[in-house]
Amino acid sequence: MLKPTNVSSYFKGVSQVVSNQLNTGKQVAVLPHKSIVQIPFSGTSALALSRTLPNGNVTLTSGPAVSNQIRWAHTDITVPDWGNYRRNSVKSPEVRSAETEDSRKNFTYLIAGALGVGAAYSAKSVVTYFVSSMSASADVLALAKIEIKLGDIPEGKSVTFKWRGKPLFVRHRTSAEIQAEQGVPVSSLRDPQHDNERVQNPEWLVVLGVCTHLGCVPIANAGDFGGYYCPCHGSHYDASGRIRKGPAPLNLEIPAYTFPSEDLLIVG
Repeated sequence: MLKPTNVSSYFKGVSQVVSNQLNTGKQVAVLPHKSIVQIPFSGTSALALSRTLPNGNVTLTSGPAVSNQIRWAHTDITVPDWGNYRRNSVKSPEVRSAETEDSRKNFTYLIAGALGVGAAYSAKSVVTYFVSSMSASADVLALAKIEIKLGDIPEGKSVTFKWRGKPLFVRHRTSAEIQAEQGVPVSSLRDPQHDNERVQNPEWLVVLGVCTHLGCVPIANAGDFGGYYCPCHGSHYDASGRIRKGPAPLNLEIPAYTFPSEDLLIVG
């Protein structure tokens, strides 16, 4: 076997034959002397060791009176070279890590910045997708506003339109209805509101035709007060859309509307 005596100078190879103590009569086993092979070796010359040690087939012959032992050391193992995978700045063993720290920091900052920008863009896309999915569709936006020609509604009549899926009441009030509604004491109302607070033009009353009790559609020009009447549960509204009798707790809702001209009404 190989027995190192001084690693820095050489390896020592020893070959020994050991007797098995068997008695074969008058034959006496003769033990040979140990043979020592001096193999030069240095720390940086591993190739010299591989050339000196045997690298072919080894044949061992033994007799009946002796036993032999042989140990073999692998000498064909080479250290892989990873130079192609290393950066040029760290290939030299004499370069300190502090000297290449700036280049590594720049690379790290570049990767972190690129990942941050990508994450921000992805988050923006996700938020935009969900917000756009919750917005109104094109057909709903088309009905967001409605234009009504006031000249088509005669005085004293209430016309029903469809706006955003709900009934819309537009009433052309007479002078008598205007005086009657403006003279109602506010303190006597369940939902106190003066008539002037509910109309922009006293001649025109614009309200949603949805009962504030359970969402039924009242009947125009009906009820005890000549305004609107809900036949489902008996709620009575006056010509100003205010609740006067019945289970409804609030007045009829007034949508946002404008008068661009004297004969045109835009709701929405």
